[in-house]
Amino acid sequence: MNARYESPLSTRYSSVEMLNLFSADHRYQTWRKLWWALAKAESELGLPISDKQVNELYNHINDIDYDCVNQREKQVKHDVMAHVYAYGKAAPEAAGIIHLGATSCYVTDNGDLITYKEGLLLLKNELLNVISNLYDFSEKYKALPIMGYTHYQNAQPVTAGKRATLWMQDLISDLHEIDHVLDNLCFLGCRGTTGTEASMLDLFDGDTDKIDKLNEMLAEQFGFKKCVSVCGQTYPRKIDTHIMNVLSGIGQSLYKFANDMRLLQHDGLMSEPFSDKQIGSSAMAYKRNPVLCERICSLSRYLMIEALNAPMTASLQWFERTLDDSANRRISLPEAFLCTDSILRLGQKVTKDIRVNEKMIALKMNEYLPFAATENIMMEAVKKGKDRQKVHEIIRMCSMEVIEKNNNGETADLIGLLCRKEDLGLNEEELRNILKPELYIGRSIQQTEMFLNEIKPLLSGISYIDPEIDY
Repeated sequence: MNARYESPLSTRYSSVEMLNLFSADHRYQTWRKLWWALAKAESELGLPISDKQVNELYNHINDIDYDCVNQREKQVKHDVMAHVYAYGKAAPEAAGIIHLGATSCYVTDNGDLITYKEGLLLLKNELLNVISNLYDFSEKYKALPIMGYTHYQNAQPVTAGKRATLWMQDLISDLHEIDHVLDNLCFLGCRGTTGTEASMLDLFDGDTDKIDKLNEMLAEQFGFKKCVSVCGQTYPRKIDTHIMNVLSGIGQSLYKFANDMRLLQHDGLMSEPFSDKQIGSSAMAYKRNPVLCERICSLSRYLMIEALNAPMTASLQWFERTLDDSANRRISLPEAFLCTDSILRLGQKVTKDIRVNEKMIALKMNEYLPFAATENIMMEAVKKGKDRQKVHEIIRMCSMEVIEKNNNGETADLIGLLCRKEDLGLNEEELRNILKPELYIGRSIQQTEMFLNEIKPLLSGISYIDPEIDY
């Protein structure tokens, strides 16, 4: 039995890929890559660092002695210096030049930026998978009439495919936000304790071109277009706000989708996938609860609240640096990435296999459509020479009678009742022809096709991800 607390995001919800990305190995191996890249760049720019030292650092990026790190940190109370010490033990020839001219944020902040960029790219592909699933669903059901709702009350019909475009449109907005953040994500570089590069100025004897070249080389080494223009000791914490806003936005969009699905499943119109041996309730054996969509909503609420940490942190930084961001960021950002990953994997699972109950959809449509069609019935009667006001009264009285009977548990058919009203001037066949659902869906099909054509280029070249969710 494991007596230690474990985060459900780690043990239950998140993907192996995202867990690896935020693992200790990835974090501290990234630190070593940054130390190696710094030494390599400094050597190439003329500092007294040998190729042998650079190569030794490169050869010991992955073999981290965590026992050595932990023992050293207990003594010095500084995690970065503990890792510098352990790295030096592994690469003794290079021990004296590790971290040369750098401050702790060189590895912590640049390392985080590298991880967040990789995380956003992973989330982007997962998001594209969800959109792709909904694209296929929308294409398949673009012409299937289904009741529209306003205020969760029956309204004009739409189509199932058209409704899915509303979900997709929100997610496409999130996709654009991810791209915007990725396109504008800058590296910190090696900027010193207050961002002035004073240490580098000493190391390079005042050669500012070499300092600029150093930061350019470091950014390029790790796949960034450039470094931030100015900074304190850290990269601007507003960057975290931008990232967390994207993650929160994904949570908002998938909450909306999942909540709609829960309502649709309640009404028997659509449902999330349910496996043959799945148990819906320990007590009520017949239950088929929408557990995946409920989980999306539950995790999304957590994510939206978690995202508030970033603006709070960004607003409370003092001058060039304060450390009250560190403990918060160690928890809030990784957890937000893991949570978003979990939500998107659940979203993939649900959208891949939405169950559509076409018979129930048709039944609900037939129950309500006669009331929605009463204006059309009135117009057809007037076309046959009937008095509009008298027809209106006939329809009103018949509608009230049917509603009253339905409220008393009796079965009543509005069309059947109207057929018996000679003053209406319409026979049953004429009335039934007015009740074709496709006459009331407006431009749903055309709008759906236009939207799908618009977003189709976004879905080229995505790699499919199996969410591997068993429950």
